[in-house]
Amino acid sequence: MSNKVKLISESTLQDVEYITEENKNGTKDYKIKGIFMQADIKNKNGRVYPMEILNKEVNRYNKEFIQEKRAYGELGHPEGPTVNLERASHMITALYQDGKNFIGEAKILATPMGKIVKTLMDEGAKLGVSSRGMGSLEEKDGKNYVRDDFYLATAADIVSDPSAPSAFVEGIMEGREWVWSHGALMEAELVEMKERINTKIRKKQALEQNLEFAKFLKLL
Repeated sequence: MSNKVKLISESTLQDVEYITEENKNGTKDYKIKGIFMQADIKNKNGRVYPMEILNKEVNRYNKEFIQEKRAYGELGHPEGPTVNLERASHMITALYQDGKNFIGEAKILATPMGKIVKTLMDEGAKLGVSSRGMGSLEEKDGKNYVRDDFYLATAADIVSDPSAPSAFVEGIMEGREWVWSHGALMEAELVEMKERINTKIRKKQALEQNLEFAKFLKLL
């Protein structure tokens, strides 16, 4: 089985800017801009994203998702690594490095969840963003370093949690591990269960084949 990884979520509320642009037809475009991720900085849970690892993932995310206009995020804290389009509230349109920070921009969509975000923005609610990824950690000198198996699932979900200075950690979801199975992320427990079932099926099939072969030999 592939190496197990866990869901890692990091939230920032600092320096997230609201942008509204009026269109000629009277409608408004809603956007957010701010620090989406940070590298080489120990956050409140003692986790560090090395610049080399985070920069590599941001480049991949830009190429595979943002440039292809499929970099979506959700409202709230999803429990899994994949983006549920039914809950999509915004599309990330830019993600670039600025020192140790990665600045992101996102356009709020006219989806049910996006409309909730727009209403919250109009009412002056304080919102932030939370990146979501998969990976494992290596502990060194009292810090948990994100390893090079890190996979960025989305640069930003929209959240309302209170912030800490710069960034705080939502934390690894304890008790839930994920593995890559045939190109898709699946819960490790489900994959292991499937493998156990497949093993039992193979053993049963082998036993049945041996019995059939034994019957055949008796007929000779």
